[in-house]
Amino acid sequence: MNAIEIRGLSREIVAGGTLVRILQPLDLVVPAGQFLAIMGPSGSGKSTLLGLMAGFDTPSAGDIVLAGESLRNMNEDALARLRRRALGFVFQSYNLIGNLTALENVALPLELAGTGGAEARAMQLLEAVGLARRVHHYPAQLSGGEQQRIALARAFAPRPSILLADEPTGNLDSENGRLVLEMLTTLHRQEGTTLVLVTHDPALANRADRVVQLRDGRIVADYVPGGTGGEAAAEAAR
Repeated sequence: MNAIEIRGLSREIVAGGTLVRILQPLDLVVPAGQFLAIMGPSGSGKSTLLGLMAGFDTPSAGDIVLAGESLRNMNEDALARLRRRALGFVFQSYNLIGNLTALENVALPLELAGTGGAEARAMQLLEAVGLARRVHHYPAQLSGGEQQRIALARAFAPRPSILLADEPTGNLDSENGRLVLEMLTTLHRQEGTTLVLVTHDPALANRADRVVQLRDGRIVADYVPGGTGGEAAAEAAR
């Protein structure tokens, strides 16, 4: 079963009277449970592709099937229902709510969905990311690494079948980045979630089941890290 199916997807904008092709028509299939890393230089279309997968933007052409549902022609209400049911998202900038505690931030998506046991699930995940002693602290009282670990817990709280992460370690120092990566991959395995992650970090990408490299809005390499031909594919894509 596939978690994500992308067919003929493209994104174009008009800037200063000039047509700019951010994504060339591309196809991509992500099997359920896979950890896919998307790499490429700045401006290659990585974050645009991730935003289209989440339904945050509308493609110029093509279709995305997410958790068995086509995003084509979905209105905002239908997209919101699909995100609540199937999708988690981790932002580079944490996006926590400043006047809620760590526990309240993690429990919020469950409470909005009317899910029972929200506080117990939030506590379980905060313990899993090593923040059981910080549950009553507000974001301003926490380090960047701690805030991103709370963001991870919040994203996993509703048990999404698909989790999208946009440079989740990009704002962190190397040690906090390593810790967040360990927790992200551990939760991915424990929860059985399909994980699609945008990153510039080769060390992070090497932890993935599969790497797709973009350049100029095109897929230029698709390989298994450490597998036969993987290093050659990565080098050719640079």
